[in-house]
Amino acid sequence: MAAYELQNRLVVGIASSALFDLTEADAVFRDQGQQAYRSYQEQHVDDTLHKGVAFPFIRRLLSLNDLSPEDPLVEVIILSRNDPDTGLRVMRSIEAHELPISRAVFMQGRSPYRFMPALNMSLFLSAHEDDVREAVALGLPAGRVLGPAVPDEEDDQDLRIAFDFDGVLADDASEQLYQAQGIEDFRFHEAANAATPHDPGPLRDFLAGVNRLQQREQERRAEDADYKIRVHVSLVTARSAPTHERPVRSLKNWGVAVNDAFFLGGIDKSTIMEVLRPHIFFDDQVGHLNGTARSTPSVHIPFGKLNEPDRPGHGGQCSQSENSRS
Repeated sequence: MAAYELQNRLVVGIASSALFDLTEADAVFRDQGQQAYRSYQEQHVDDTLHKGVAFPFIRRLLSLNDLSPEDPLVEVIILSRNDPDTGLRVMRSIEAHELPISRAVFMQGRSPYRFMPALNMSLFLSAHEDDVREAVALGLPAGRVLGPAVPDEEDDQDLRIAFDFDGVLADDASEQLYQAQGIEDFRFHEAANAATPHDPGPLRDFLAGVNRLQQREQERRAEDADYKIRVHVSLVTARSAPTHERPVRSLKNWGVAVNDAFFLGGIDKSTIMEVLRPHIFFDDQVGHLNGTARSTPSVHIPFGKLNEPDRPGHGGQCSQSENSRS
């Protein structure tokens, strides 16, 4: 397939560290080194890896290709620091879990995120913090999975996606103002500029791709009244009135949409996630995600001033070691 054909698809890149649980193999790498890690993976090549943090999201995303079997709407490509030999276990595990993923990039010990633009990717997920930070610094849409994997309820065929707003769908200009001048100036500024759209953030284009899937679902529903809509998108933000209007208008200006919006005004997001039960939640602040990750597959988007390396608390808990081979 020519690369240009990917332009018509929602393309997601994923490291094996986000798709599978690599805890045991990663411990071998940390304690014994690369050669021992390679030997371990070769010895266990037929041992199927357990599901990781992003597995439920990826499985459901790929299932939407039944809307267009002849020309798939979604493409998922493995982007891995493994070499091709040790990557065999990943590919065999993909086959064992019956995931329709056939393409992979294996870069022995090197980060593969540089290939995102060539492959038209609107999202890259990994447990490797350095890779994600470097990608975001280059303006690429990447996120680091956090927390342990949660059970994949296979009877639940819906796909629920939740986004924070500032620093995720939008840039962090308003967040910077809030940090510098406080809540009252922030509220005044956002209310006064309610009609002025924010500049897009790192995941605006990914949301646009999800909206295209939702449009295809609506077309199927028009043809078949019994078709059950599966994709549901929520905005979950710490904003509240009067700062709620600008995000809503920004989304409309960008030509994207969400099904639901939660303007929580500082309420702990984890309490909402336990009810909403998204299969993935994107936020730019680890402080929020350390709570949500206990029950929700969570992704840190290290975008904006709050995530600069010299700021306190810019890091966070990680589902697997930062030395993961991904």
